[in-house]
Amino acid sequence: MSAAISPCSFLGSSFLSVSYPQKLRNRPQFNFPVPTSSSGRHSLLVEAKATTRREDRAARHSRIRKKVEGTPERPRLSVYRSNKHLYVQVIDDSKMHTLAAASTMQKSISEGLDYSSGPTIEVAKKVGEVIAKSCLEKGITKVAFDRGGYPYHGRVEALADAAREHGLQF
Repeated sequence: MSAAISPCSFLGSSFLSVSYPQKLRNRPQFNFPVPTSSSGRHSLLVEAKATTRREDRAARHSRIRKKVEGTPERPRLSVYRSNKHLYVQVIDDSKMHTLAAASTMQKSISEGLDYSSGPTIEVAKKVGEVIAKSCLEKGITKVAFDRGGYPYHGRVEALADAAREHGLQF
């Protein structure tokens, strides 16, 4: 199935017209402008799209989510990192159900540690320990780690290492 692309003129500006083979004639026609240079030849102008760090992380997370899926036998350990808190969930994606969760918002984690400027590596280790204990109590030993688009470094790495040390396998 190949589409033929032919240049055509419409009201003095140059366009490319995409036409489909005979069996696909019911599809819509796509017309999009093509800038021309002073010599009359078609030139293509490519502009970079400016993205924010949040959009880049969301794109990385969506690429990861295409590969990592939580099942009842091996649920997904999902990490979310904000400037003030750290959140971890163990999710069964087939049922769309959260099996276990831990965060720095819980009193058991926030009482013993002082992190007024945000969670540190020590806080991440404590969260990893709590989520591992919570999973083991519920009979979950194997998880698929979803770093949430964040680099596997610093707080995310410390959380994963602490969860591994306390019995989770991933």
